Amino acid sequence: MNPLSMHFDNLASTKDDMVAFIEGHGIRRVPAHAGDEIPTILWEDETNPDSWKDFVETAKAAGATFITMSDVVLEKEDLELLIEELQEQDYNIEMGAASSELDEAQALVSHIGKIGHVQLGFPHQGIVFLYETSTEWYDRYRQLLDSVGDLGDIVFEDDDNEDEQP
Repeated sequence: MNPLSMHFDNLASTKDDMVAFIEGHGIRRVPAHAGDEIPTILWEDETNPDSWKDFVETAKAAGATFITMSDVVLEKEDLELLIEELQEQDYNIEMGAASSELDEAQALVSHIGKIGHVQLGFPHQGIVFLYETSTEWYDRYRQLLDSVGDLGDIVFEDDDNEDEQP
């Protein structure tokens, strides 16, 4: 469990604190997100809600001249797409599960415009060290997106198999 997710439903003030702390250490911020295609090591200190400060100090000690920083704001359009996908796939799964996921997605409307995820990173010797934090609602949003993606994969895989048969 994420230490910040227990207390916050919007990481905007945490992000502001991070910006000030990073700049206070004389490190530049680069607006970038470290993707899955590069080797990474994820910072893990779930007992300390301020472990991101230790992360920044570690970056400085490692000689990092910059830290990447990205955040995810829940956009109305993204949530509408998720809800639409859940409604369209309603017939592919049991009605109870679909309705529950749809209800959860619709409940996320109260989080539109809020920051749900922040990632910090710095490169060192060919590896990017990452610190990530997210809110509980954002974690659930990602799970819902993944479930829609998984269902889409199943549907597309079935379609592909039909095309391969003579």
